[in-house]
Amino acid sequence: MLARQAEIAANMRKKSRYYKKPIIIVTAVIGLQLVFGFDPKFCIINFIWLFV
Repeated sequence: MLARQAEIAANMRKKSRYYKKPIIIVTAVIGLQLVFGFDPKFCIINFIWLFV
């Protein structure tokens, strides 16, 4: 049981490292859109860059 919990925790740490960069980028894009006003071209370019 304890070994299974350790395995689950290790998998969660791996996934958090993998998804950390996209979460930071999405948050930054949304923040910039709110501060400087919505710019569709900027938004689309950043999301394309994120998913490529």
